[in-house]
Amino acid sequence: MKLSKFLIAATLIAMVVAFFAADLGRFLTLESFRAQQATIEAFYTENTSLTMGLFAGIYVLVTALSLPGAAIMTLVGGAIFGLLWGTVIVSFASTIGAALAFLVARFLFRDAVQARFAKHLEAVNEGVERDGALYLFLLRLVPAFPFFVINLVMALTPMKLLTFFVVSQIGMLPGTVVYVNAGTQLAQIDSVAGILSPQLIGAFALLGIFPLVARWIARGIQRRRALRGWPKPKSFDRNLVVIGAGAAGLVTSYIAAMVKANVTLIEKHEMGGDCLNTGCVPSKAFIRSAKFVSQVERHEEFGIREANSRHEFADIMARVRRIVAQIEPHDSPERYERLGVEVIKGEAKITGPWSVEVDGRSLTTRHIVVATGARPFVPPIPGIEGVEYHTSDTIWSITENPGRLLVLGGGPIGCELAQSFQRLGAEVTQVEMLPRLLSIEDPEVSEVIEKRLRKEGVEVRTNHRVAAFEVDGTERYAVAQCGEETVRLPFDTLLVAVGREARTEGFGLDEVGVTLKNGRIETDDYLRTRVPTIYACGDCVGPYQFTHAASHQAWHAAVNSLFSNPFKRFKVDYSALPHATFTDPEVARVGLSEEEAKERGVEYAVARYDLSGLDRAITDEEAHGFVKVLTKPGKDRILGAVIVGEHAGDLIAEFTLAIKHGLGLNKILGTIHTYPTLAEANKFVAGEWKRANAPERALRLLERYHAWRTG
Repeated sequence: MKLSKFLIAATLIAMVVAFFAADLGRFLTLESFRAQQATIEAFYTENTSLTMGLFAGIYVLVTALSLPGAAIMTLVGGAIFGLLWGTVIVSFASTIGAALAFLVARFLFRDAVQARFAKHLEAVNEGVERDGALYLFLLRLVPAFPFFVINLVMALTPMKLLTFFVVSQIGMLPGTVVYVNAGTQLAQIDSVAGILSPQLIGAFALLGIFPLVARWIARGIQRRRALRGWPKPKSFDRNLVVIGAGAAGLVTSYIAAMVKANVTLIEKHEMGGDCLNTGCVPSKAFIRSAKFVSQVERHEEFGIREANSRHEFADIMARVRRIVAQIEPHDSPERYERLGVEVIKGEAKITGPWSVEVDGRSLTTRHIVVATGARPFVPPIPGIEGVEYHTSDTIWSITENPGRLLVLGGGPIGCELAQSFQRLGAEVTQVEMLPRLLSIEDPEVSEVIEKRLRKEGVEVRTNHRVAAFEVDGTERYAVAQCGEETVRLPFDTLLVAVGREARTEGFGLDEVGVTLKNGRIETDDYLRTRVPTIYACGDCVGPYQFTHAASHQAWHAAVNSLFSNPFKRFKVDYSALPHATFTDPEVARVGLSEEEAKERGVEYAVARYDLSGLDRAITDEEAHGFVKVLTKPGKDRILGAVIVGEHAGDLIAEFTLAIKHGLGLNKILGTIHTYPTLAEANKFVAGEWKRANAPERALRLLERYHAWRTG
């Protein structure tokens, strides 16, 4: 088997090399055809069958070997054989060639590629298994996808050869007709007037609009297939129904109301979702109280001889609730009703592509947006149900010092709350199964945060996997595995902060055909689900579970659901999506990290500025951390930026703006920054980049010029 594969591969390589070495591609050009057109047509008149056979054979060979020139040959086929016979010959020759390429690629590569790159081919395999022929048909129909790539990729999937052949024959036929028709008009040009003939203009106009028409047809086929069997109402009560009143649902409803759509927002719990009630708002209020206590303890650094604080957890939690109540009107039903949104409190269930039921009441709508958010994930560790754990949803109910607090998880939530509880008097142990905290950041970032947590008294245990929880009398233990060692960690209170899982069950997604992927609602780049009338956004979709990411998606979900049919739709762009972890010091990033750049094979250069030298950081006794920017080598284009330091979450906005609008470090360097501020760090890191990329030759010439000027 290995020998036969080697021989076939060697033969194919030799044929391709010979093609380019002999410059045979020069014959597959329009110029070459026009030069030989009269000769070819004369030969065709005398040897009709032979000409057809030779042309078909060459076309099959070019397609099978994925050589350049198939498009030109299609035009030539129309010029020589006319629309009917040109279409027949090209259609079958292209399909036979594609099938040969399919068979060869499958024989040579499928087993090895599937074994090695199974993860990367997962999406394609799922598509083939789920939709089969339709998946290939849509790829064939839209010319944006190179045919030779489709041949290769499909060969690596479980698709049958007969299915591949038949679907390819049908799917490529419309495009073949358009190109062959254009070729028939090329044969008519024998003067300047011919170039301007209505027939030629019409043929090339059709050639230009075909990709748009093909995409429209493909979307129509997908839509009809997804909605098959569901009766469409003759009229609708409203334009949009939004399920879930968290950040994503609120923004979606707001935008819909602003463009005067008839929109209904349904929420079964509290308006504002997790962010207002159990997430961003209460946690940041809690972090601020903890930071104040830590600053009091550092009083001597600020020249204060004596200072102390005394606090009760009940008072701090009362403040947290007060802050939530103060912000709550921003997300209240009354406010949204004033904006024109119908707000319904109740449990929604999707009963069809155009219908939602709320507590027995049926609503019809042109589109539905699902924004049901996420909940804390609780891992199924043996014994966890017997130790009365807390999550980021329930921790705000405590009114007393949690004592020995075990924080399970080393992500942003775990790090923020571990530090704050430690500052407020708890004895915190933080357990993370990975080798470092904040694993989505670069190692040097993780190192800064871990050192700070340890310095403040948090017992950080990385590389520890909790295998079980035990209760022994009044004592509770987490049994953790660290390599070969087993460790028993005593605790009084358990906080589980290992991530969040999407809310996707209980409101009818399965019944209408909306699919999930990795536990989240599957959408396309426009946030449309497999059911074309249903969109989704926010934490239930991912891939980023941030409030600002949910708001960003919500704009797209609202606009695309209301206007994509028949108007424009907008693809979601995450390239300038920032995020921040509100530890002390804060961590903020936008764009690529170094780790991500290495994984993706992206070349980059690093500019860095340490905040230990920044005047404002020194005056604030916060002279620690750094600003690091990744750029294209030799260019000032920003690929990513990370800031570790005071107010990093605010400072990252300048780099977010720069990446979003294509502004380089030279623009930041040329922008006036107020002195003394932390924002100057962004300008100074641009200065570090400038020094590293200084034009040495020009500077040497300037040095000689100034020396000459001084005599």
